[in-house]
Amino acid sequence: MKLRIITPLTVVAAVDDVTSFRAEDDSGSFGILPGYTDFLTSLIPSVIWWKQQDGTEHYCAVRQGELAVSNHGSQMDITTREAVCGTDPKSLAELVQAHFHEKEDLRKNANVTSLGLQLSAIRLIIGRLRPDDRRLLQ
Repeated sequence: MKLRIITPLTVVAAVDDVTSFRAEDDSGSFGILPGYTDFLTSLIPSVIWWKQQDGTEHYCAVRQGELAVSNHGSQMDITTREAVCGTDPKSLAELVQAHFHEKEDLRKNANVTSLGLQLSAIRLIIGRLRPDDRRLLQ
């Protein structure tokens, strides 16, 4: 089976030799083997798992997404906003925490920058409306 995990910016994983796959949606956890029926489901934030022909197990944390199974289970495509993949569940947990902390830091920095721009705009507007009253600008 073939598996692709796609985010808006990149293809996180593209694997051609998947022998089994497990994911989770609102109805619970489910597995997919070759010959599975075609379907579409919405994934919940969870860790998906797959095994390759050489026995290697892989894990990928997804923050929601859509799973499309086509060609009688031979093609699986996951589209998601965010995905973090790894080969070990413990290291994946650390990767996910680091990834989400980085995202949170970026969000906080964006908020601070936005607030600074808003304050500058307010000062400029007040300065234009009351050019003689400089006390409000300080």
